[in-house]
Amino acid sequence: MLKKTLSAAAIAFALLAGHATAAGPSVAVTDLTYKDTVSGYFRVVNASAKSSYKASDREREGANTYSASSRVNAKSESSYSSAEGTYTYIDFGELRTYTADLKGALIKGGTVRLVQAKPYTAKANEQIFDIVARIKQGYYPGADYVLFGTVSNIQFRQEQNQLTMGTSATANLTLDLVVDFSLINTKTYEVKAAFSASGSGQDTKIISRLGDRVVLNRSKVIAETSRTLADAAYSELMLQLAGPGERVGSQPTVSPAAEQPVKVY
Repeated sequence: MLKKTLSAAAIAFALLAGHATAAGPSVAVTDLTYKDTVSGYFRVVNASAKSSYKASDREREGANTYSASSRVNAKSESSYSSAEGTYTYIDFGELRTYTADLKGALIKGGTVRLVQAKPYTAKANEQIFDIVARIKQGYYPGADYVLFGTVSNIQFRQEQNQLTMGTSATANLTLDLVVDFSLINTKTYEVKAAFSASGSGQDTKIISRLGDRVVLNRSKVIAETSRTLADAAYSELMLQLAGPGERVGSQPTVSPAAEQPVKVY
C-alpha cells in the first residue's frame, strides 16, 4: 500500500507542476529556521576615586617684625555603584544539521528533482520566517516548490538512573525535535502541503557505579534524530500529496533507527 501511496504522490506532484520536466517538479529544502529566547545573568560594578592636594607657605620679615603662614587644601572624592539582573533577547537563525537525510529521502523516492537553495545571508531577525520574501529575493533558483521547515521544539535531556539490582546505572542523552513544514509554490505562493514531523535520538550507556564519569555520543544522537525526522517528514509529505482517497488504510512504515550496542564502563 505504501508503493501505491508513493505512486499517487508522484502523479500529484506532476499535476501540481505541469510546467516541470518529465522527471518531476523541482523542490528546494530550506535549513530549519528557529526562534529562541536567550537569558543570562549579569553584574556590573563601577568604582572611581579622585583626590587633590595643595600646600603653600608664606614668610614676611621686617626690621622689628617677623611673620609666617602656611595653607593646606586637600580634597578626596570616591564613588561606587553596582547593578545585577537577568538579560533576555530573541535569537533567530537556521539549523543546518537536520535536513540532509530529508533531502536524501526525496532523492531516493524519485518523485521530485532536488535543487540546491542559496544560503540565507541576510540579518537574522523575524524576517527570516518570511519565506515568500525569500523566494522573491531569489534564494531558490530553479525550484518549483520550497519545503520550508521551522523548529517548534528542540530539547536535549541528559539523565542518569540507577538500576534495580546492584550499583550499576544507565546514563542517557536524548534529543527531541519537532518541525513544522510547509510546501510552497514558488510561482503562486500557494501552500500545497503543511504538517508537523518529529525526530528523536538517544544514546544509552551502562556505568558500573553512580557518579562514574561517562561520555555520551552526541553525534550519534543528532544523526539518529535527523534520520527519524526525515522518515516522518517524507511519509507525511507523500500522504498529503497522494490525496484523501489514498490515505485510507495506507499508513507507511517508518524504518526504526538501528539499535546500537550498550557500552559498559
